[in-house]
Amino acid sequence: MKRHLVEQSFVFASLVKWVFLSSLMGVVIGALITFFLKILSSAEKSRELLPFPYYFMLPFALALTVYIIRKLAPNAEGHGTEKVIEAIHKNDGKIQLAIIPVKVLATLISIFAGASVGKEGPGAQLGAATSSAFASLFKFNTHDRKKLVICGISAGFASVFGTPIAGAIFGIEILIVGTIMYDVLLPSIVAGFAAFLTADYLGADYSYFALRNYYTDIPIDLHFIMLVILAGFFFGIVTDLFITVLHAVHRFIHNLKWHWLLKPFVAGVIIALFAYFIGDRYLGLGFDSIKDSLSIYDERNTIHWYDMFGKMFFTSLSLGGGASGGIITPVLFVGAVAGNLFGSLAGEHIAFFSALGFVSVLAGATNAPIAAIIMAGELFGLEVAHYAAVTAVISFLMTGHRSVFPSQILAMKKSQHLKIKLGEEIENVEIDYSDEKYIRRIKDMKERMKARRKLQKMKKNKK
Repeated sequence: MKRHLVEQSFVFASLVKWVFLSSLMGVVIGALITFFLKILSSAEKSRELLPFPYYFMLPFALALTVYIIRKLAPNAEGHGTEKVIEAIHKNDGKIQLAIIPVKVLATLISIFAGASVGKEGPGAQLGAATSSAFASLFKFNTHDRKKLVICGISAGFASVFGTPIAGAIFGIEILIVGTIMYDVLLPSIVAGFAAFLTADYLGADYSYFALRNYYTDIPIDLHFIMLVILAGFFFGIVTDLFITVLHAVHRFIHNLKWHWLLKPFVAGVIIALFAYFIGDRYLGLGFDSIKDSLSIYDERNTIHWYDMFGKMFFTSLSLGGGASGGIITPVLFVGAVAGNLFGSLAGEHIAFFSALGFVSVLAGATNAPIAAIIMAGELFGLEVAHYAAVTAVISFLMTGHRSVFPSQILAMKKSQHLKIKLGEEIENVEIDYSDEKYIRRIKDMKERMKARRKLQKMKKNKK
């Protein structure tokens, strides 16, 4: 009895400690993210003041962004989330405090000029950097620092998405593929709720709330379920293509033997030229296209089949060219328009399949199916979440051992026929396709078929 009371006392003390710390960090990060979102909104609105198309600023904006980050805070490079995951796994959660002002400024410049990036990654990086600075100030040990930084990631996502549970789970799930860190589950959820409530109280614009529609006419029959399963495979293919394009463009630009400031400038020129001739629908956050895809009232269906390819190209070129911003919003864009295309081909429930694509491509691209399913419930209701559970998991498996976050640690393999060394970063994973049992089974099957054909031939000859 005494041992039990001692154990419960330690558990209670730990709970009180982490509820307090995560609540405090959630409030601070929620306030910071609100400021970040408001200046981004102001930057987008101020484009109208320019006497020329805003995307003409892109070559100079990308070059300036790369210069600022390289000189002031190299760890602020890229889409934010990737650097945070890397800091957790490689640097015990230590993140430079200078990242906060540099990331805000760089993302502001990029989105103002129209770079095809999002705001979630920088939000997570701001949350993580704030938590890391707090842990350094009060000299937390390594374990507590990493735990607090993960809470910061969750708070950042929750306050930017406006989905407290999905954002909190997302912050945990993206670190290690196939494992959820249960010791950080409660602090992350508390931090997510505190950040969301703070941001909502301070007037943060949660544009994703406007996406919620009421999908009340969804049938429940075998034909429709098979259609949903087929959609899951389609979203998996789209996700894999997006990751392939993203990495291929980044690798191509990285390997160019040009001056480091010339690369972003040329990338900006290319994006601006495309925008001038085909339109600016793939620039910036692209929220209008996401909203049109998901609207059950848009009978005109203004989304085109090629929109997802346009967004893939613009995003890959923007991030490869050095823009500062997140990858999640472009992923959501691609998912929503891909679902719209599938619904159009199926001939029914276009907005419903857009909602499935919205969360399923996110699940596959980030290896976070649980967070994606919860997001479906928070944004679109349980009617969509039930089916999203199917499409999100299929997309997650179909994507294979790849991700938009190469620093994720792999803790599971998605097929038993593959030999994979677990515990490695996804970008360094070596896959052996020579499963001996599987190959032996195939060989035995071939031998049996060969023997059967030989026997059939002998019978014919006898006749």
